[in-house]
Amino acid sequence: MTPAARLSAAIDLLCAIQSAPRRPADATANAFFRDRRYIGGGDRRAVSAMVWDVLRGWRRLHWHLRETHGEISPRLLCAASALLSGMNMDVVRQLFSGERYAQSPLTSREDIALKDLEGKQLSSRQQTLAVRLEYPDWIEKTLKETFGPRLEDEMAAMLGTPTLDLRVNLLKADRDKALDALRRESLKAVPTKLSPWGLRLDGRQPVTATQAFRDGLIEIQDEGSQLVVAAVGATPQHKVVDYCAGAGGKTLALAMTMNNRGRITACDVHDKRLAGAEKRLRRAGVHNAEAHLLVTGDKWAKRHSASFDRVLVDAPCSGTGTWRRNPDARMRLTPQDIEELVVKQSEILDRAASLVKPGGRMIYATCSLLACENGQQIDAFLKRRADFRRVPKEEMSDLLPAELREKAQFSLTPLRDETDGFFACVMERIVEPKVEAPKAEEPIAEADPAT
Repeated sequence: MTPAARLSAAIDLLCAIQSAPRRPADATANAFFRDRRYIGGGDRRAVSAMVWDVLRGWRRLHWHLRETHGEISPRLLCAASALLSGMNMDVVRQLFSGERYAQSPLTSREDIALKDLEGKQLSSRQQTLAVRLEYPDWIEKTLKETFGPRLEDEMAAMLGTPTLDLRVNLLKADRDKALDALRRESLKAVPTKLSPWGLRLDGRQPVTATQAFRDGLIEIQDEGSQLVVAAVGATPQHKVVDYCAGAGGKTLALAMTMNNRGRITACDVHDKRLAGAEKRLRRAGVHNAEAHLLVTGDKWAKRHSASFDRVLVDAPCSGTGTWRRNPDARMRLTPQDIEELVVKQSEILDRAASLVKPGGRMIYATCSLLACENGQQIDAFLKRRADFRRVPKEEMSDLLPAELREKAQFSLTPLRDETDGFFACVMERIVEPKVEAPKAEEPIAEADPAT
């Protein structure tokens, strides 16, 4: 594709994303490229990069175009992004040439709106902190509760381009073998710093097209997500439930730590997600896991009450920890979403807790940065359930790196840990001490009246 054709495709994709505001942008992009299979891999990555640059700079771009009369269209946003990235106005005008596969020429209104942006930077000290760091105004107070004086540095790290993290499937390969397999396909990965099974690639790479992926040697999984699995500490002797399994990423990793033994039940309320999980399990060579669809009136939980050694609750959350990866989520999130999620998380915790056997563990995790979804949620649960406690640090899973075994819960951020934002807490269901029935007292012998 020519540069003009790539720009035109980026504008079309951005239009598609805007027309489905409640749908994740990556889902829209997948459908967009699936319908245009003639667009090659390199062009797809270039088009996606343009669109994601716009999504990452959404509030700042609108700030620069705030005095524009009329609609701030995908055309304007893509052109402004190019100019604020260093392109000059003459080149931008050429990209809007109106020739084959190119967008129609800029209108006089568009030209006027854009020409003053040449030579300027996307970020400006004249912008408010929320605009400059690309988060909604209403969430600033909540973010300050989480980060305090580190807010600006932490949120600046959220503006970066995420790495592509992989998890080696130890059921089929070790890390060296996976590295060699990727190297043979011209993908240079490096080991991750914290996860013992992780590999890292820069930027978007065609991993799913590799033989290593097709053979199940590797899975795409952020290092932070891998560390949540490490916190579970599941072994071949355990019976485990992945309560909010989704597409099965953590189920796959749990099967690996269990060496394909024991038993895993992957639960979710979405049948399509579970169907996708089952396909991934087969490709990875997992045969100690089964899927269960949670439906209203289901008796499964009652039948399995207090029967699992480990219960992983990867709760639905705001996803604020994945804003590097899903910048469009910043625009979709509302205060009402947070209120509803906090209630849902609390309900899920209470239901999942009934599955944990005495002495067993429940691991609560989110990909959220917000205290109300993380530590505050755990504090409230432990007040409701006196039969649970945070696990002492000396009993944390030895699969975790030493720096994360300091206490029963930990948080990860892009700035400090170079992962997505994650939270995890390990809790144990207390074994009730056995109380022996008191022995019957011996009757006191009465004196013989004859003596």
